[in-house]
Amino acid sequence: MDLETLEEIRQVKYRYLRCVDTKLWDEIGDTFTEDAAVDYGTQAYGKPLKMRGRAEIVEFFRSTLGPDILTVHAAGQPEITVDPGGDTATGIWSFQDTVLAVKYRVLIAGAAFYHDRYRREDGKWRISHTGYVRTYESMMSLDDVPSWKLIASLTSGDHGADAAAS
Repeated sequence: MDLETLEEIRQVKYRYLRCVDTKLWDEIGDTFTEDAAVDYGTQAYGKPLKMRGRAEIVEFFRSTLGPDILTVHAAGQPEITVDPGGDTATGIWSFQDTVLAVKYRVLIAGAAFYHDRYRREDGKWRISHTGYVRTYESMMSLDDVPSWKLIASLTSGDHGADAAAS
């Protein structure tokens, strides 16, 4: 198996996660194929989320993960298989995430396994499908923790300024 190809696939997944957490919506679009599909098995929205097409996926992120929603995603242990033709691949990634919905004073933490498909287009690997079903998802009201205080960057692209919310 070509190690350079494996690294390129890992890099596109890492870039996707970084863009979600740092709210780089213009940049995240380039991690997806035009016809990409997303199936997030989260119950935080009351039902699993399904989106089709790069534009719909990017718009979802842009409209729902504003500055009052802070996220951290950590993924690893990839099991990547490149198909014999060399231009498609699959991957399974273990991941954990934390979501702080400051406006709603809720903390969500969970874990799952991403099941991805990738396609190389014009020499560049992109995600053609990503999705997961949670192994667990927990929610806690921040009002239940009277001493809770947050010091974090709350603005997109502003990686040095801190703001306090409590």
